[in-house]
Amino acid sequence: MGKFRKQKTNRSTHTPYNRPSKTTDHGVKNKSTPKIARPQQQHQIPTIPFESSNRILLVGEGDFSFAHSLYTRHHCQSLIATCFDSATILAEKYPQSTEYIQDLEDAAREDETVNIKILYDVDATKLGKGGLGSGGKEIKKGGFDRVVFNFPHVGGLTKDVNRQVRYNQVLMSIAELLVNFFKAAVPLLAPEGSIVVTIFEGEPYSLWNIRDLARHVGLKVGRSFKFQAEAYPGYKHARTLGNIEGGRGWKGEDREARTYIFERKDGERNQGQPKSQKNKGGESSDSDEGD
Repeated sequence: MGKFRKQKTNRSTHTPYNRPSKTTDHGVKNKSTPKIARPQQQHQIPTIPFESSNRILLVGEGDFSFAHSLYTRHHCQSLIATCFDSATILAEKYPQSTEYIQDLEDAAREDETVNIKILYDVDATKLGKGGLGSGGKEIKKGGFDRVVFNFPHVGGLTKDVNRQVRYNQVLMSIAELLVNFFKAAVPLLAPEGSIVVTIFEGEPYSLWNIRDLARHVGLKVGRSFKFQAEAYPGYKHARTLGNIEGGRGWKGEDREARTYIFERKDGERNQGQPKSQKNKGGESSDSDEGD
């Protein structure tokens, strides 16, 4: 596989479509035809909660396309990207992950300023605690500006006859996963670090009450905003259960999703939050953006 280079995002230019002028039956322009004002589409500028200088821990990566985009398109050079699966299972579930991982490891090997590590068998609820699933000393030393968990889930495959019972069990499992993730992630944050979690909009995701779960472990939502997958070129949403054979099925990157930035309640300043989001006391406001 060939060596890749970090790319700069280029704005595409579109030639405006010139609509033909209305004419009379004799081919003469009809000056009396009133012009109808058409509403102009406003393209929202994506919010990117990362800076190139950030030390970032990615938890629960699927095919590592998000980590790949952070490096190649957003120039984040200090990344620890982890997944729950072993290297063998990951390659079986997401064959495309092999290329992304190889690119990232090649970059770290060829450029001493790039500090990127790929870790397997990492449990989001055991980060830095020692033992199996903790990620070892690379994670335990902490100091992360961002700890990121995109689209946390426990998987939805079930053969249960009583689907409602299974549904409730999944909700309880998600709540337990998120609470334990928050507990494990907080000690790993730098003084001004934050936890970034992205979930889909609507039910059943809204039933997780992620804001309340975070409050129980001493966190607050500094802000939230619409997640725009196109802001991360090359990124594709990876299903928890793996690729669908033949490439069929829904595309997660096309669904409405929201990113939440969680901060400690003790009022420590969040490095990545714009000054406009601060109140007079210096603490972050619990605000939503991009609705």
